[in-house]
Amino acid sequence: MSTKDRSQEQKSVSRGFDFELLHRDSESEARLGKITTPHGEVETPVFMPVGTQGTVKGLTPETVHDLGARIILGNTYHLHLRPGHELIRAHGGLHTFMNWHHPILTDSGGFQIYSLGALRKITEDGISFQSHIDGSRHFISPEICVEIQEALGSDIMMCLDECISYPADFNYAEKSLDMTLRWAKRCRAARHNESQALFGISQGGKYTTLRKRGIEELVDIGFDGYALGGLSVGEPKEVMREITADCTPLLPEEKPRYLMGVGLPEDIVESVYHGIDMFDCVMPTRNARNGMLFTSSGKVVIRNARYREDNSPVDSECDCYTCRNYSRAYLRHLFVAGEILAVVLNTIHNIRYFMNLMATIREAIKNDYYTTFRQNFFSGLSGTETENK
Repeated sequence: MSTKDRSQEQKSVSRGFDFELLHRDSESEARLGKITTPHGEVETPVFMPVGTQGTVKGLTPETVHDLGARIILGNTYHLHLRPGHELIRAHGGLHTFMNWHHPILTDSGGFQIYSLGALRKITEDGISFQSHIDGSRHFISPEICVEIQEALGSDIMMCLDECISYPADFNYAEKSLDMTLRWAKRCRAARHNESQALFGISQGGKYTTLRKRGIEELVDIGFDGYALGGLSVGEPKEVMREITADCTPLLPEEKPRYLMGVGLPEDIVESVYHGIDMFDCVMPTRNARNGMLFTSSGKVVIRNARYREDNSPVDSECDCYTCRNYSRAYLRHLFVAGEILAVVLNTIHNIRYFMNLMATIREAIKNDYYTTFRQNFFSGLSGTETENK
């Protein structure tokens, strides 16, 4: 990196934000690190429960913290539409508004707007879209995206990017990447609050050449951290893992590396092996609401008839409140009966499973046996259970 580039990179560091690389596993690219923010420290690798609309569904903030979470994710698109970022600003920011006094990362909303399909239009200026709530029309530019996130007061903000569908042809992926990079420069220039970190997002679809060029240009712009975006959008799992393995080494070693929207335990374990530090996904909470629970031996579909008289806990290796106090039979009864408590207990277990998984991952890296842990993890999975009412 040239002196000019290094100077630009240094200018991007937010006051109050820092990343320290503590240890690298001796047999893999797995990394142990620590993120420091104005609202606390976060050990990495880390999984961020998703609190899209200012809440991790089904749980109080105190419960989320007690389960081991130290950082959660909020969403710019959803909070802008409801209740509105100015209202949240007036209440002291998202931390105060939702009573979560620990780090928060806010996604730019690019993926959610991408999901609107025909309800949105993307131009060089930004994205025009109709609200999925009431059909009202809105516009978000890179500058407005940063403005909203600064109003929310998140510790880590994400640049606005275009998330493209899979498969996209090379020409479209290239044009989209170029616009995403121009948007990244505009986001960087629009930031006013230096206490909030800003992460750049790598795009480029399935094309490694585009991904590589995009990462190089993001690094030249200079951000506090870097994310791999545009994955888990329908591509085969082997494609997602190949892109992660190829692109992660290109990301700056001294900055946090974030794989957006990837949340299956097996994908987390594999991606940590290649050097990823941060993850998020709605899977733990959404699956809990749908009656699918993660365990040390694979997934459990709690509605299945086989659990009607099963007096064992969901996971004998789990220390969560649900597993310490309730049987599979009771959880099945609650779920089949449509009781709200089913969602609460299922969510407690799934979030705790992910927090325990990340703690075990960090311990394995610290003691230089991550490769062995990875092998044992995959050999211990019994596969995905199918639904059988």
